[in-house]
Amino acid sequence: MATKRSVYIWLLVIALPVYITGCTANSQDNEEPKQTIEQLPVITLTAKDTVLQTPYVADIQAVRNVEIRARVKGFLEKIYVDEGKPVTKGQLLFKISDEEYRVMLSKAKASLSSAIAAARSSEVEVERIKLLVDKKVISKSELELAYSKQNADKAAIEEARSAVQSAENHLAYTSIRAPFDGIVDRIPLKAGSLIDEGTLLTDVSDISEMYAYFSFPENEYLRYQRAERKKVSDPNVKLVLSDGSAYQHPGKIETIEGQIEQSTGSIDFRAKFPNPNKLLRHGATGKLYISNNVDSVLLVPQQSVFDVQDKSYVYVVDKNNMLHMQSIAPVTRLAHYYVVKDGGLKHGDKIVYEGTQNARDGMVIKPVDASAGKKLAMK
Repeated sequence: MATKRSVYIWLLVIALPVYITGCTANSQDNEEPKQTIEQLPVITLTAKDTVLQTPYVADIQAVRNVEIRARVKGFLEKIYVDEGKPVTKGQLLFKISDEEYRVMLSKAKASLSSAIAAARSSEVEVERIKLLVDKKVISKSELELAYSKQNADKAAIEEARSAVQSAENHLAYTSIRAPFDGIVDRIPLKAGSLIDEGTLLTDVSDISEMYAYFSFPENEYLRYQRAERKKVSDPNVKLVLSDGSAYQHPGKIETIEGQIEQSTGSIDFRAKFPNPNKLLRHGATGKLYISNNVDSVLLVPQQSVFDVQDKSYVYVVDKNNMLHMQSIAPVTRLAHYYVVKDGGLKHGDKIVYEGTQNARDGMVIKPVDASAGKKLAMK
């Protein structure tokens, strides 16, 4: 009997740890894992007054840029300037062979002298016939004929003088001069080339001042006009060159085109810039920035914004730290921010600063103030 009891106790001692271990394992299997809460950086939006600088693509042109073309035919006898060099008003640029035009001028002058002589002879003839009519030697009809011939000879003088003037002009056209101070463009022809009337010889650009042409979309044009009436826009405009450098001299908007282009929905503006160092050249490009003062706008960081089907959204954090997708309509972009004036966002709203790819609508997060500059351990 004692032996059986000893065996029973021994079996109980062996089985008890196994039973306890099994119970522990079952309890661990039945326990649900704890859900972790995502930590995301959050900022608070603040309405503020700011200056918006809106960029526009600018086409830069000289205040005067003219084509220099030949006005007479002939051989290009001599070129007095080089490409890209400055010239002054009246400076000789090209010389076309003029022998033919000198001959034409000599003939015209000879014709004029002949016409003057013929007119003088007619005048003497009129006086002679007039005496004979007074003495009733000949009839008055003879005097009328004499007067007619005199008038024809006087008209011939005027015609001859016009021919002389035309010949002198053609001779003068063989010397081609600069119409104003400027810079010479490319010269496509060489000395000795046979040129025709109207042949392009070069261009001359007056770059003492420069025009910058740019287009405003219609809605931005209306906003600009309202800002102008309220005197909240900067009258000066800034120019950034194609290499990204800022042009040191500010310009001013001078004119606005009279109508809106129907095909593009835009209207053209023209600004004027001084060019004392001759840095700007005709045909250059750049970006023109117009500054406007705006009141009570929200600056939303670009990393806070994400796009869904061509619409922009942010995650707004409510008082229970739950996320809600909110669409926004940015007015423009300023540095690393979107400028939002109207829409669902308002002053004091909290939004997810970054990490939107880890967020979803309705998600509860643990917000961390991004403005405090704390480092986050993203889980």
